[in-house]
Amino acid sequence: MKETMRGLPEIRKEMIEIDGQIAQLYQKRMQLTREEVNIRHLTEKKMFGFTQTERFEFGNGKIIFQGVDGAYSQQALLAFFGKDTKSYHVETWRDAMEAIAGGEAACAVLPIENSSTGIVSENFDLLAEYDNCIIGEQIIRANHCLMGVPGAKLSDITDVYSHPQALMQCSKYLDAHTGWEKHSAENTAVSAMKVQKEGKRTQAAIAGKITAEIYGLNILAEGIQNHSSNSTRFIVVAKQKVFRKDAKKISVCFEIPHVSGSLYHTLSHLIYNNLNMNKIESRPIQGRTWEYRFFIDIDGNLADGAVQNALQALWGVTVNLRILGNY
Repeated sequence: MKETMRGLPEIRKEMIEIDGQIAQLYQKRMQLTREEVNIRHLTEKKMFGFTQTERFEFGNGKIIFQGVDGAYSQQALLAFFGKDTKSYHVETWRDAMEAIAGGEAACAVLPIENSSTGIVSENFDLLAEYDNCIIGEQIIRANHCLMGVPGAKLSDITDVYSHPQALMQCSKYLDAHTGWEKHSAENTAVSAMKVQKEGKRTQAAIAGKITAEIYGLNILAEGIQNHSSNSTRFIVVAKQKVFRKDAKKISVCFEIPHVSGSLYHTLSHLIYNNLNMNKIESRPIQGRTWEYRFFIDIDGNLADGAVQNALQALWGVTVNLRILGNY
C-alpha cells in the first residue's frame, strides 16, 4: 500500500513547528553559553580575585596578635603556626588589621566568636572594612583563672580586671562575690600585667593559667568560666587572597535591598545549589538606620562548580558582596 503524499500546507505547518522548536533550543543554548562564560570569567579571574594554593607561603613575615604575652590570641597563634613563629603584639584589633593591610606583618590572629558569649562584633565590622582575607581558624578552649599578686587571698580582693568577654564568661562566679568591682581591660593578659605591675593585694585579674606563670601571679581560683566547654574561635587573616585545595568553609558578607523577602530570596540560591549554610550574623550598617550587613558561613570550596554558581547568583541579587575567605 502506497504512502499517501502529504500536501504542501501540511508540510509548511510542520516546518513552522520545527522552526519554533529550533528557536527555543537556540535560546536555551544561548542561556547555557552565557552561564558558561560567567563561570569561566570567574575562574579566569581566580574566583573574585582568589588563587588556589597547595600551601601558604609567607617568607619571613611576622605574625601579629592583639594584647601582650600570654593572651589567648597568642596561644591561638602558637597552636596554628607553631612555637618557632616570629610574632609581635599590638594594642588593638584595628592595629592588627592595619599592620596586615600595610604589609608590616604577614598574618594576624583575631578572636571572632565565643561559644558562650557569641560574636566579637568589632572584628566582624573590621572584616567588612578592610580588604584582608581569612585563611584559617583555630579554636582555643578557655580555662579562666582568677589570679592575684603573691600573698593575696580571696578575702583581700575588691577589684577584678579582664576583657569584657572574659568578665561575661565568668559572670556567675563574679556575681557570687557581690563586693567586687569589675573593670574592663583591652585583653586578659593586659589585665594580668596591670595587677602584677601595681602589686596591690586588692586587685585580681581573669586570664589563662599560662598568664599567671608569665607574670608571676598566684592562682586564687581556677576554671571559673560559666561553662566548662567554653571555647573561642580565632581567625587567621592575611592580605593575600589565597585558599588551599582542602579548604572547606567559605565566609561571605553582603548587603541586600531593604524590602520584604530580600534575605529569603538571597539565601534561596544556596538551597538551589545544595549548599549548607552553617552560620549567619548581622551587623548594623553605620549611617543607615535599620539596615544591616549580613555575614554567612557556608560549606564548600571556591573551586566547586556549585559554589561558583551560588556566588554568581548572590552577586546578582546583593550589594557589596565580598568573599572574606575560604579556609
